[in-house]
Amino acid sequence: MSLLDPAERTARGAATQAEVTGSESNPATLLDESWRDFVYAEVWTRPALDRRSRYLISMATAAMTGAHDSILDGYMRGALKNGELTLRELREAALHAAVYGGWTAGDRFDRAVTRAAQSLGIADAAAPPIRAEAWDPAVRNDEGAAEFTAVMTFPSGPPVTPYLEAIHNFVFGEMWCRYDGLDQRARRWVTLVGVCISATEIPLKSHVHAAMASGNCAPEEMQEFVLQYGIHAGWPKASAVQGVVFEMIKKVEKGLPWHASLDS
Repeated sequence: MSLLDPAERTARGAATQAEVTGSESNPATLLDESWRDFVYAEVWTRPALDRRSRYLISMATAAMTGAHDSILDGYMRGALKNGELTLRELREAALHAAVYGGWTAGDRFDRAVTRAAQSLGIADAAAPPIRAEAWDPAVRNDEGAAEFTAVMTFPSGPPVTPYLEAIHNFVFGEMWCRYDGLDQRARRWVTLVGVCISATEIPLKSHVHAAMASGNCAPEEMQEFVLQYGIHAGWPKASAVQGVVFEMIKKVEKGLPWHASLDS
């Protein structure tokens, strides 16, 4: 068995880190070295998940866990420089992060987008308003319910509380369906980060299941998601998500809904 060369790993990590963040880095501490030699050399270079997806997962998790501005700024700058995400897409991702991680997390995300765009001299992208025309509340509710079914792969319940009304009216009736700004697969990653950080059973299981049942994410990509998520959320939280992913992969393979027993 051939041995792996630590110098080669360091070189690969430094090159990948420079590509991903859009700037060179000179590690000053042991922690800095671990970013280069593990996070960038070993995780970001794994081929089972595309770089665009890794950016979205990392940005969302960093924003929702309160990471330092410098971490978010590096991801935003790198994504824009490399053409992995456009400014319009990042603005849409910030809105999506606000819904699943709270508006304070969305604000952290959005401010980082602004700083990165300004540092690169990129003019802000025009985006259509959330809703420009007058609407019929009943129609908006019905449109949201239909979008919920398309995204979650099962129908929603009746909107009998203010919170459930907001899920129909805003989350699915106005935000999820903005696919001209950010595609459904991209929105999945931001959503998954939010539900994983929440550690709430029903959203976590149902969204992990829906991501695969819809065809947006392959099982091997979902496994990579857990690793990428763990970088910013931590190994204990990633461990809990890993168990759900194992369970939901089996249910999707058997054609079972997320809440069914594997013995059924």
